[in-house]
Amino acid sequence: MIAPSTAAPAPPVLRGGDSPTIPTWKPEEMGDAMSDDLWHRPLRQIRGGALGSDTGQTTGMTRWEAISGKTAGAEKLWMGQTHVAPGVKSGDHHHGEAETAIYVVSGTPAFVFAEGDKEVRLETQPGDYIFVPPYVPHREENPGAEEAVVVIARSSQEGIVVNLESLWPDTPPGR
Repeated sequence: MIAPSTAAPAPPVLRGGDSPTIPTWKPEEMGDAMSDDLWHRPLRQIRGGALGSDTGQTTGMTRWEAISGKTAGAEKLWMGQTHVAPGVKSGDHHHGEAETAIYVVSGTPAFVFAEGDKEVRLETQPGDYIFVPPYVPHREENPGAEEAVVVIARSSQEGIVVNLESLWPDTPPGR
């Protein structure tokens, strides 16, 4: 005789809508780039040499758009690169409601933001990551001798850029 198993039963397989942590997919809201067949939509490839600069720009740097609503049909993500030449500072700016994640590929860029009445500098090196919360005024600086290149991911389908006169704008961002 075989003893009954004391192992707990396998958990049910959850699908979208069965759990608050698994989204309910709504094909009708996915746009023209998406198919009604959620399991067989095409992946999109954007080659490194095909990045476009037709996105929001700030003085002192060049943004190159890779993944966006326009290039890949993305709905909640913008991804690209930013290049800052040696000895150059970008203009002050923020990215509206978008959260921004930055990965330093090369160079030693510094990310500058205001804390009270002081400027704070985060000095980075290749392999470092930076998180920029929504609406936070900041700028990129490149004190190094080589071009600084970073990869950027944002929580929006477009590259939101709001250029500012100062890290301390007259009207606080988001208001």
